[in-house]
Amino acid sequence: MELKVLLVDDEPAALERLSALFAQIPDTRLVGVARNGREAGQAIAELAPDLVMLDIQMPELSGLALASELPVETRPEIVFVTAFEVYAADAFAVEAADYLLKPVRFDRLRQAVERARRRRTLQKAFEQAEAAPIRDNDLDGIWVATRQGHVRVAVSEIDWIEAAKDYVLLHTATRSHIHRITMSALEQALDPARMIRVHRSAFVSPDRVEAVNRLGKGLIALVLRDGVAVPVGPTYVKAVQARLGLGCLEEV
Repeated sequence: MELKVLLVDDEPAALERLSALFAQIPDTRLVGVARNGREAGQAIAELAPDLVMLDIQMPELSGLALASELPVETRPEIVFVTAFEVYAADAFAVEAADYLLKPVRFDRLRQAVERARRRRTLQKAFEQAEAAPIRDNDLDGIWVATRQGHVRVAVSEIDWIEAAKDYVLLHTATRSHIHRITMSALEQALDPARMIRVHRSAFVSPDRVEAVNRLGKGLIALVLRDGVAVPVGPTYVKAVQARLGLGCLEEV
């Protein structure tokens, strides 16, 4: 499925960097750029993009304000791009597909694009289906607070968990959820057979690991199905290798 992409940022250098990164992502097509929130609103109406890479702090109308104004029924997928972590909670409150910090890493951008692609595909499938089936493995989960109440995130749907200061980000195939809890509390609550701690600031579902990269000096990174690489902390390497059934990886 090809995604039509609109880039929105008031910084020319940021637009150039995103354009260069998207040139390396297959099945995406840049259909336009906008340099403020008002321009972005007009471009969305005229170009009907599937995905909007949206800066948060912009003149005239912020990215968050623009996203909240767009009709939910026809809104494109939105990935916020910002230099500030403080907006994360508000970003996910408007159902953003992802939230990237500048400077944008290629693996995180690719993960965000694939997440948006899946969300788009699922939305079209939902529109054609009478109802989504209830799955037996969605019996446990984490209740995440939202402005409207709470949503339940099934542990079986979580690819990896990332620490973000006083919060954690629960990354799934279709979106990320922000949740206020400590990593220590999560480690006590999560089943280690389903989610392993790989770093003081990360957990990973072993079922989502597709490759293990050597980083040198005995360090490794786990490459997940979205292509994102999660570094393994030095004190976790041996336990992670044993959990994945790798033994000790020798340098070559």
